[in-house]
Amino acid sequence: MKKFLPHIISLLTVLIMAVPAWGSVAEQKHTLVYAVDGCDSLRLDRYVAAVEGKRPCVMFLFGGGFVGGTRDSQDDIPYFDFLLGEGFDVVSIDYRLGMKGIESPGMFDFFGAMENSVNMAVEDLFRATRFVVEHAEEWQIDTENIVISGSSAGAIAVLQGEYVASNAMPMSEILSEGFRYAGVMSFAGAVYSLSGAPDWPRDAAPMLLFHGTADRQVPYNKVALLGCGMYGSKYIARKLQRAGAPYWFYSVEYETHAMAGKPMHENHAEIMLFLEEFVLKRRHLQRTTHVVDEAVEKCRTFFLPTDYINSNY
Repeated sequence: MKKFLPHIISLLTVLIMAVPAWGSVAEQKHTLVYAVDGCDSLRLDRYVAAVEGKRPCVMFLFGGGFVGGTRDSQDDIPYFDFLLGEGFDVVSIDYRLGMKGIESPGMFDFFGAMENSVNMAVEDLFRATRFVVEHAEEWQIDTENIVISGSSAGAIAVLQGEYVASNAMPMSEILSEGFRYAGVMSFAGAVYSLSGAPDWPRDAAPMLLFHGTADRQVPYNKVALLGCGMYGSKYIARKLQRAGAPYWFYSVEYETHAMAGKPMHENHAEIMLFLEEFVLKRRHLQRTTHVVDEAVEKCRTFFLPTDYINSNY
């Protein structure tokens, strides 16, 4: 046995070196400041796929209730790794956290604070997007195939961003002239409105909408009061269907806000099908998938506005 021990050690060393390190994505990232806001420097992490020529790109916004979260959370790195392996560059960005420091807001205080938080996040998304587009030639990014993706609060920001951009609202002027997102991937997101129910045009970017029916942090359908409200994935899908816009609504019965993270680990096949068919091939499809998982325990699926506020803050 002693005679073979050096050979065994050598073989194990080779095998260990052959397996990609868990932190391999982090080693590839380039961190840059894309904007300065007062005393805050907003940064992005750029991860480059090992593909020659111009590459599609997914821009990602983390979750955290507009209170916390980081652009380089270890929970999100496997998702970045997956996208890189499929030939997509990844850009994960900072954005300002508008609800940070706000404790136990009442219902009407909440409406104003949330509007401010969402608007700040969208403004930062647009500034980061413009920064990426301005460096696209140098970075070999295909500006015709930039997709935005987000989890929870980040999903709200990217959905709101496409809502603002597709309806040519004033804030969309931050984006480079003529630029449009190629797609949106939302993990338990919604759109926020203080001016009634939102609508989308037929040429809205294709959207992949993951959501659970028992989400009490971000509405699955909608929660509205006096024209103010959050409009979730079910509502958005219905509006896109009526407008004739492309979407894929992936709904899971009795699933909770866990859908803010689960699909990034468990639904790679669906994500790639969306990116290939809806984004790269520009197929104008409308699809709804409703999953009933017997392993998911039945639970409450109807919530009041106060339930959502109390669950988050």
